[in-house]
Amino acid sequence: MAQFTVNTARLDPYKNFKFRVMWNERYVAGVSKVSALKRTTEVVEHRHGGDHSSARKSPGRTKYEPITLERGVTHDPEFELWANKVWNYANAQSAPEQRDREVALAGFRKDLVIEVYNEAGQKVLAYQVFRCWVSEYQALPDLDANANAVAIQHLKLENEGWVRDASVNEPSEIDF
Repeated sequence: MAQFTVNTARLDPYKNFKFRVMWNERYVAGVSKVSALKRTTEVVEHRHGGDHSSARKSPGRTKYEPITLERGVTHDPEFELWANKVWNYANAQSAPEQRDREVALAGFRKDLVIEVYNEAGQKVLAYQVFRCWVSEYQALPDLDANANAVAIQHLKLENEGWVRDASVNEPSEIDF
């Protein structure tokens, strides 16, 4: 089992505003929000034939919730390029002999790394997310001439599980 080091001097929990997302061995620019990492395990109830009073419970299938990434709209095409690997409109509308290219079966799944940093910019947690693919892509939000807001893109990523990276140890806190 993985061993985690603990900084016994730290009393405060980590904040949720310093993080980075990586795929293809590169950090993804401008990600401003990542939804929660959540898994749910079904409960299977069963009884023994001679036990009339109560049901027993055991774990069943585990389901990993989709992860949503958000970032401001820029000229960086990374979100769109990944979303196009799952379904590409231009290829789907092409000549019949090229329609088999509407899905990139070899490259539409990616592993992600989500890193969390403390206030001093030290990496304190990392999670590896496995076999992600884009199930929903929002290229532009509602556009409103009366609004005063940033245009945000969304990627909804289906995944097959995640684990905490045990090699990331809690650093000693910096003092001046």
